[in-house]
Amino acid sequence: MSGAARVGARLAELGLTLPAVAAPLAAYVPAVRDGGHVWTSGQLPFVAGALPATGKVGADVTPEDAADLARVAALNALAAVGDLLGREDATDPVTALDRVRRVVKVVGFVASDPGFGGQPAVVNGASLLLHDLLGDAGVHARSAVGVAVLPMDSPVEVELVVAVD
Repeated sequence: MSGAARVGARLAELGLTLPAVAAPLAAYVPAVRDGGHVWTSGQLPFVAGALPATGKVGADVTPEDAADLARVAALNALAAVGDLLGREDATDPVTALDRVRRVVKVVGFVASDPGFGGQPAVVNGASLLLHDLLGDAGVHARSAVGVAVLPMDSPVEVELVVAVD
């Protein structure tokens, strides 16, 4: 597959659409490119502008639900990448994602109940989405970090570093 067909076709096969990029909550931008890499700001699992769940994983949110939220946050991060690249070359964000050569690094933050230690399984939701969408180019290095609280009481936050053409 080439051009818009590659990522666009995988999104369609998986029953997904690339969401609109969430507006920043403070003084930052959703993504920045420097040379051959794009770094995203941390992305929350917004769906239609709202968080589907809030609270601590292991207390208020199940690890399985949190993994689904990490998947959403990763899709939101890809939307930020696609939007940035699309503005560079005047293409739509889905087409622009075909310029991603590989996901280099994923950092996942999990708002965790003090007794919860399953952060890697939660962040795996993001990792699996990236592999499902991008194949071998979605395989990456990763950190899964437990934290006390995240913005807006989100259970998860995901950021990406991607190599692009």
